[in-house]
Amino acid sequence: MNRPPHPFPPLVLCFSAALLFSSSAIAQQPASIPSPFYYNDPFSQLQADIPKLMQQADVPGLSIATIQDGKPFRVYNFGLKNAETKQPVTDETIFEAASLSKPVFAYVVLKLVDQGQLGLDVPLSTYLPKPYIIDDRVAKITARIVLSHRTGFRNWRGDDPLKIYFTPGERFSYSGEGYVYLQTVVEQITGKPLNDVMTDLVFTPLGMTSSSYVWRPVFDALTATGHDPDAHPVDLWKPDHAGSASTLNTSAHDYALFLAAVLNGTGLKPSTLREMETPQIAVDPECTNCTDRAPKELSKSLFWGLGWGIERPERHGSTDSNSETLWHWGDNGAFKCFVVANPRNKSGMVLFTNSENGLAIAPAIVRDVIGRDHLAFTWVKYDAYDSDSFRFAKIAHEKGADVAIKQFDAALKSTSIT
Repeated sequence: MNRPPHPFPPLVLCFSAALLFSSSAIAQQPASIPSPFYYNDPFSQLQADIPKLMQQADVPGLSIATIQDGKPFRVYNFGLKNAETKQPVTDETIFEAASLSKPVFAYVVLKLVDQGQLGLDVPLSTYLPKPYIIDDRVAKITARIVLSHRTGFRNWRGDDPLKIYFTPGERFSYSGEGYVYLQTVVEQITGKPLNDVMTDLVFTPLGMTSSSYVWRPVFDALTATGHDPDAHPVDLWKPDHAGSASTLNTSAHDYALFLAAVLNGTGLKPSTLREMETPQIAVDPECTNCTDRAPKELSKSLFWGLGWGIERPERHGSTDSNSETLWHWGDNGAFKCFVVANPRNKSGMVLFTNSENGLAIAPAIVRDVIGRDHLAFTWVKYDAYDSDSFRFAKIAHEKGADVAIKQFDAALKSTSIT
């Protein structure tokens, strides 16, 4: 059902193909004054910075969509769909959304709650004809518990039996397996396969014509090719079964339509929208997948809501509500992505890349758009393109380990490479 988990990206040989850029407005009348979410004009800043970032991190292609004042505003496309064929990324290019699949599924779950088909706090086991696993604690797992990653399941079980590692609800541990459990319940109560449910409740109402949790033949021509750390194309993953946690294929344009719906509360009761945006649990600052230990402390700035990470940055010792954001990251190996949105200003952005190194440049791109560093990147812990560890590995790959060790001798001796 789901592609297996991937390690953090190794580092790569410089990719020298020329970078291509295009952008297109997707609102009829672009706003004359940028939304307060933006501290800079994103068009000029992205155009200036992204080609250099992509070259430094060896990212062949990416697509960004921005939302202003609750409306999709503009799509920015850079680079290549495929490093070998040299096809450019365009507005129609489709990417693996990886874990950005989860917020879209969460939106559908909340719509089912509003329709009375599913109870947010009703044990999921009551909807199934037999127990999902043999463990009495499974009766504590509800839709709320799944969407806030408190099931006690590991992210992915691999070849091991599915187990609950701590009492559901007591703490955070990111889990794709929890989403698979909730998907089983959604398919049971609707009597439909997941992709049909998503099409009926999200894709068709929002006009997301290029989105699906299962492979469609048209995707053969439209989908970007993923690339390994050396910028070599890898085989496309063509899921024939929908996975709520990871199998969405979509375009930046389509995802912007979804993000605008979330920011406007389209299709949700106001009370349900508030539930989605309300922190359910603070995360462990030291890990994302934390089934084996309780946290030493809880984050004061990063939380999980219903389907979304929530950042509440502190300024001068207090929470800055104007800068609060919803966010999520995605990692399917050769595809990396990130989404961030400010509910107060109804503004945001989504970034899709076709490279294992995509999240190495995501912090800099997000900073260009929102005007500050986003705390999520310190938590998910991907090496930045300008970090010592990234540069060390790149030099070692290009010029050999001896040259890299010599150049970084002082840093190695002080164990300062991070």
